[in-house]
Amino acid sequence: MKDPYAVLGVPRDASDAQIRYAYRQAMREQTSGESPVEVKERQDEVEEAYQALTDPRRRRGDGATAAVQTPEREPAPTLPVLEEAEEKRPRNPFTRMTHKLPRPWRIALDWVLTIAGAVLIVLAIKAWVVNPYRIPSSSMEPTLHCARSDNVASGCEARFSDRVLANRFIYHLRDPNRNEIVVFNTPPKAELECGAGGTFVKRLIGLPGERVREKAGWFYINGKRLNDSSYIKPGRRDDRSGFWIVPKDSYFFVGDNRTQSCDSRRWGSVPRGNLIGPVFAIYWPPNRIHVDTPGPIGATILAVIGGVIVVLVVLGIRKRRRPA
Repeated sequence: MKDPYAVLGVPRDASDAQIRYAYRQAMREQTSGESPVEVKERQDEVEEAYQALTDPRRRRGDGATAAVQTPEREPAPTLPVLEEAEEKRPRNPFTRMTHKLPRPWRIALDWVLTIAGAVLIVLAIKAWVVNPYRIPSSSMEPTLHCARSDNVASGCEARFSDRVLANRFIYHLRDPNRNEIVVFNTPPKAELECGAGGTFVKRLIGLPGERVREKAGWFYINGKRLNDSSYIKPGRRDDRSGFWIVPKDSYFFVGDNRTQSCDSRRWGSVPRGNLIGPVFAIYWPPNRIHVDTPGPIGATILAVIGGVIVVLVVLGIRKRRRPA
């Protein structure tokens, strides 16, 4: 007879699964122009080759050809069975643990884990990467808007409050810079002086160890006048005077709307440990959308994080489309 490996089209080191699969494929083949007799002869040849290669003593001596003469034969499979169901095991750990459960249960568990994973990712991003904040008062007008109210004296210029994003990780990589707008937790004295505490957004003007002086509404840092004309409107500059020395590892903050800002002039400098991060974007309302340049380090980290999120979303979509 012909070489059984050639008849089934498998290599000599083929596994049992490959031989069974090749046998089923060969039995299913339909060749146009063959007569019923030729079809029967070809199927007999395929059957004989399969019986030869499934003999326990195959590939010994002269190979499978010699084993054809032995009386012991393994019966051929009578029904086609999907190869994946017989030989392949799920590669995904979750699928391996749940593949025996009913399909509705698998789908439900899959959704639960997907949603839980998404929530954990969001919480991790908020804790270590970026966090959104709303501007509640007019202390940073007109740089950051708050929403107008019936109270004309509120000083707000917009219909909606700005929503901003603060970069929570960048101060782990570098020191704060002058003129950055920073989100921070206020010291305890702020609540006593301002009637409110918690999280504030102000502009950083004084660095550790510097001498800060305000004279008739103008600030001087170590004797040099601070150039703040680009973001302070004349009507929002006050006429106060004062002198402060910024302690080590602390920072001095004031609002851009000096006339309505309760800031470091009243409750002192802010320790570095209270700083959350600089504002780098306005994401609401739509007409106010703005993103500052995050610098090479920040841009690289944000790009990596964004890429990870995109990959997770794509994998989730592909998984949803894949049949269970």
